[in-house]
Amino acid sequence: MIIRTRIAAAVAACLATGAVMAAGPAVVSGPGENPACFKPWDASTKYFQWPAKKGPYRIALANGFVGNTWRIQMIKMAKAYAATPEMKSQIKEFKIVSTGTDVAAQIAAMDNFINSGYDAIVTIAVNPTAFAPVIKRANAAGIVVVPFDNVLDSTEVMMVNEDQTAMGAQSGEWLVKNIPSKSGRLLEVRGVPGNSVDRDRHLGFRKVVEAPGNKFEVVEVVGNWDDGTAQKAVADAVAVHKNFDGMYTQGGSTGSVRALIDAKHKMIPVAGEAENGFRKLCVERAKDGLLCTSLGQSPGLVAISMKAAVAALQGKVMPQLISVPIPTATHPDFKAGENYFPDLSDNFFTTNDFPPCGVTLKATDIMSKDEKNN
Repeated sequence: MIIRTRIAAAVAACLATGAVMAAGPAVVSGPGENPACFKPWDASTKYFQWPAKKGPYRIALANGFVGNTWRIQMIKMAKAYAATPEMKSQIKEFKIVSTGTDVAAQIAAMDNFINSGYDAIVTIAVNPTAFAPVIKRANAAGIVVVPFDNVLDSTEVMMVNEDQTAMGAQSGEWLVKNIPSKSGRLLEVRGVPGNSVDRDRHLGFRKVVEAPGNKFEVVEVVGNWDDGTAQKAVADAVAVHKNFDGMYTQGGSTGSVRALIDAKHKMIPVAGEAENGFRKLCVERAKDGLLCTSLGQSPGLVAISMKAAVAALQGKVMPQLISVPIPTATHPDFKAGENYFPDLSDNFFTTNDFPPCGVTLKATDIMSKDEKNN
């Protein structure tokens, strides 16, 4: 009887412990660690705290889609940041896996990291709603998960992002401002279907341009945030519709503008991303009437996510949702060597430095890495 009682008590203790762990990090009061870097999204953002673990740590990047230059540069930046003195001393092992657009494959990769005993997983989620079960499994194992860029529709996991809805809205506001008639035909070049970034930017953009008083016709194509795909999509749209009065491209901005140039389309206001090639074209073609604003979703989000994961593993208090400012450059304020780089490749994304976080990688350090799984 005594033995049975002890066994029952042990089982109950294990179940209780599992229940606590499965609940994830503790919700605590702020302020959090280094608010200049880890800025809470807004006043309602809650704060998390994980039990402190002794480093160095095993950290994984579970990426999905890798078919555009932003994702390639993001992976290169992750490798470059892991090699810096700050992170190298904190990381025992850094593993990267890219699984494509298959949700099940990405979840399986995360489960593999969980079962292999990694301490933290940073990830760009293929789908914003499908990851709740794997997050629970990570919490149960005491693993810190940090989605960034394409984040989740959840307040139960720490995430890092720029305000994607605001980015779409700001692009729409700029276009409306620069088309005085507030009418005409706009071309919207969207990203990878099914991702939260594409969805949120689209919703922000449409809310502005479809507001009362505006009379725009919006033609929508899919560019996958990729120059080649976007260039073909824009070329096809121009062939069908002949004339546009403005364009919003979520990514693949260089290809989008090249399609206009190749079709001998008149130069128009274009709200695009932060590709170096796009900004170079904005400068070169300004005299022809190409008017640009360039809002950047930085590949450097991966570095802030890695830094946040380490801080969480050290037991620091962290915001549930970390807000990163939207870097913006607008005509006529493009400056060579400052916000675009004439000597660098077109597919280099120009927004990579976050001084408040101590993330200041050189372009040569980033581009010397590769995008392969390791």
